[in-house]
Formats: sequence, structure tokens, C-alpha cells
Amino acid sequence: MGWIGILEQAGGRFEPEGLGADRPVGPDRPLEAGIALMPRGTLMLEARLSQEDRPQTLLAFGQRLPWVEEVSIRALPGGGIVLVLTQAGDMRHVTLPYQPDDRTDIIRLSFCWDAPAQWGRLVLERPETDHVHCVTLPMPRPLPVPMMQAMLTDPQQREMDREVIFVALSSKVEPVGPLPGLCVNAPVLTPRGYVPISRIRRGDQVETDGAEPVPVLRAIARRVPGYGSFRPVRLRAPYFGLRQDIVVSPQQRLVIRGSEVEYLFGSEAVLVPARHLVNGLSAQLADAPPVVTYHHLLLPGHEEIIAAGTRTESLYVGRLRRNRDLLAASWLAGFDRARLPEHPRPVWPVLRPYEAITLAMNRAA
Repeated sequence: MGWIGILEQAGGRFEPEGLGADRPVGPDRPLEAGIALMPRGTLMLEARLSQEDRPQTLLAFGQRLPWVEEVSIRALPGGGIVLVLTQAGDMRHVTLPYQPDDRTDIIRLSFCWDAPAQWGRLVLERPETDHVHCVTLPMPRPLPVPMMQAMLTDPQQREMDREVIFVALSSKVEPVGPLPGLCVNAPVLTPRGYVPISRIRRGDQVETDGAEPVPVLRAIARRVPGYGSFRPVRLRAPYFGLRQDIVVSPQQRLVIRGSEVEYLFGSEAVLVPARHLVNGLSAQLADAPPVVTYHHLLLPGHEEIIAAGTRTESLYVGRLRRNRDLLAASWLAGFDRARLPEHPRPVWPVLRPYEAITLAMNRAA
């Protein structure tokens, strides 16, 4: 089923059929018979960390009937995320250490659990970087559905820091790590012409910056909440060489060339995340449904691919295969590690936020 609940500062909703389903379910609708526990799932939270030297209660929920149930996620000064779960007197907790970074103060936390398999994990991602941190939580219990519903829809029973951007709940163990970045209808250039990325399969070939077409090792699709750092960006034609508008994830990086690029950065080309290109004209934040599906192509190397006339990047996975824990938490978990590619470095330098702003200002001058 996937994503079934979302919470923002303005309020939350819980839809057992899935967010965006034909029959929306509000907080007043009773749960269907037989739905009592979530044996597995994902609780995701995105927030801005406080620049003050104080702890943050990012999310906390508690109720006393029919038994004590509590869940809390707190950020500690100096670095550290603490997750605490209490159910009927049984308390489980884990601390995830991390190094604060004033330049990238937005974090995404994912608590994933699989009670039948007797494991859980807490993952921290920074949407502006490729850094991922993960710790395990042994022997988690199934989470009661009424508790999760109340946490999302009843403001009287929860505490949420004002810097929380969104909280989302899935009935599945959701993958983490490298995020696909092109929406379903983005046309990608292949030897037989432009093909929507959603129709490209493993073994197909795509055109790159090289002399020969490159085979696709894997076509990836991932469904994510359409909020926060997942909210899509619309790139408008004819800017960036586009033949038509395309919608991409904020993290999708475009290849930018030009004399100012060579002058400012000493490189023929640079990679610029789409979020840094948003200016209300050539790139805009797009209206998004509750759940967005992003697609991408894994190639043997990190390459330039051509989407609707603009040059963008293929999926970058770095040396993910060398980290067994993170590999197991990603959508590459089922792959043979020996057959996975390594991308030692991006095909072009990746601009940092202030560098992207400098480039945009020079282009506008």
C-alpha cells in the first residue's frame, strides 16, 4: 500500500487506503475491521535543526489507554538523534550520532521497522548532500494503527517542533539513499529517439556524452511524499535547452556549461541541483500530489543523459555497494553487490548552494 499518512504544521490526515486513493479517509472515519497493528512500516520526518544550543522535541506522542503508548524523536545539542518507543511498559530506544553542519541544517529521519523479521533502523539523511547515517534498533514491536492515526490527526496528544516540515507514515519499509529524480513523462534520448523514462527498461540503451550509446543496468522508480525536499521542480522550456517543460526532484542535477562556468569554477561544466535553479521563471516549485513517483536510470558510469533537450545526470550511487548496512537499506538491497557499479566521483563538479547563487547572479547580470 505504501504512504498512508501525512502531517504538516497546518494539520494531518490518515488514509488507510493510501494517500491520494479514490476514497479519502479522515480522522473521523473508523478503521476497517481487522486493522489493528502495523507489523512493518516507515515513519519519516523532515525538519530544520535549531541553531541554538538546545534540545528539540521534533515529535512526541503519548496516550494512557488502553495501555501506555509513547513515541518520541528528539535532537540533542552538539549532535545526536534519540528515538524512544514505549508500549505497555516495554521501552526501546536508540541514539543516532551525527555531526551538525550549519550549512545543511535540514535533515530527514526515517524510522523503519519489521517486527516479524525482528529488526528496525533509524536513518538520517541530509537532502543537500549524499551523506547517510544509520543505526539499528533490535526487536521492535508492531505499532498500533490507532496510535499512529491519533499521532497524525490529534494535535491534543502530540508535540511537534515548529521547525518540522512534514511527517509521513508508510505501511512498508521504505528505502533510503540515492533518490531517482525525473518524473514519469520526462523524455530521455535513446538511439530510437526520445522515450518517456517510465518506459525504459534494463538492457535498453540511452544516448550520453560519449560516442556510443550506453546500456541501462537498472530502471528505478520510487514513490515519496510530495512535500519538503521531495516537492518537485518544474523546469520550463526553452530555458536550459528544453524542448518542453519537465518535472524533476529538487535534488536532480543539471549539467550547466558556458563561459561564466569556466571563468568562475575552472571547469567545462558543473552540476547544479534543480532546487538552486528555482527563480519563479525558468524553474518553479511545482504543485504536487500527496505522493510523487520519481524515475531514474542506473548506468555503468555516472554519465550525462539528455532529457527533453537538456543535459542532466544519470543516477549517482557513489561507492554505496561497499557499505553493507546502507546498501541493505536502499532500493539496491536485492542486487548482487559484485555486479553493482561504483561511481568514484560525479561526472562534473557539484556546485554548493552559495556557488549556485553566484552562478545564477552572473547569468542574470
